[in-house]
Amino acid sequence: MNPDRVFWFEELEQGHSDLVGKKSASLGEMARMGLPVPPGFAISIAMYRKFAEETGIAEEIAQYVASLGELKGQNIEVLDTSSRHIRSMIEGKTIPEEIKETITRHYEELSSRAGTPDVAVSVRSSGKESRPGMFDTYLNVVGIEDVLDKVKKVWASAYTTRAIAFRVNKDIPVTGEELGIAIPKMVNARSSGIAFTVDPVSGDASRIIIDANWGLGEATVGGTVSADKFVVAKENLAMVDTVIGEKARQVTSKRSGVGWEDVPLEKQTIPCLRNDEIMAIARLAKLLEERLGTPQDMEWAIDAGLPSPGSLFLLQTRPVKVAAKTPESVTDRMVDLIAKTFYRPMP
Repeated sequence: MNPDRVFWFEELEQGHSDLVGKKSASLGEMARMGLPVPPGFAISIAMYRKFAEETGIAEEIAQYVASLGELKGQNIEVLDTSSRHIRSMIEGKTIPEEIKETITRHYEELSSRAGTPDVAVSVRSSGKESRPGMFDTYLNVVGIEDVLDKVKKVWASAYTTRAIAFRVNKDIPVTGEELGIAIPKMVNARSSGIAFTVDPVSGDASRIIIDANWGLGEATVGGTVSADKFVVAKENLAMVDTVIGEKARQVTSKRSGVGWEDVPLEKQTIPCLRNDEIMAIARLAKLLEERLGTPQDMEWAIDAGLPSPGSLFLLQTRPVKVAAKTPESVTDRMVDLIAKTFYRPMP
């Protein structure tokens, strides 16, 4: 495979994490397994390197970072200033014509496959290591100019304050992480959320835990709303427990981008999933665990415009992180504090 290129998800598999990042490789693996993944393409990590070299930004960043001296032990204001400066440097560059043409060609082909001019997509970071919440994601991106703009912003998000702090405190070079990008078609989500094939708090592996809300999944993933919770027995997929959250707010697609809005009163206290949808999500989660050989943390969405059972889409999956049973190190607590201070879910 030529690394300096863009790949359709179906061209990829799990072993391509170093080529396109874990998220894109995982989407490719799931597509090859015949699972309901939205169609889309992946921009390789090497494509970012090509952009960085041809625009000269790689050398400019290296020189700027060298001018900062030792960052370990510096206060957060210094890291935040460095983050803003490096990100503006990257975002200020013009994408070289060859790279622009390659991304444009794939976006136009995806639009053609979807039967929609300027199809809405998400532009998601895809690094070699899974670092949830550390890098940027943009939803409901419409039109090639917006796509190209968000691609640069995602590349630049390798230098968020949180990402710089993480690398500094782990003795990783500040310039030591580069991002691939996953660009799947947006799902017109009526409901969405997450599913765990092991209880992430207790470690109980006999249960599938499903958290769900109206609209897009960012509200559920970010933990910013009181979501519905469904507990399903893994062995026989029997319903064990249901807790209906208030669900007062939801994230929805606008003409371009997304935003928060109030959930109508009549929908706030009713389940956002039907029983058949709960079972479909649980079956998919169980299948993923069986095929991938480890408990999974899965993101999913129900498309409002499609009939069941073809309305369920798998957006992402990764191994579950069960709550730590040992105390965190000082470094881990520092990075977590920085994350809570400087990383905020979408307003």
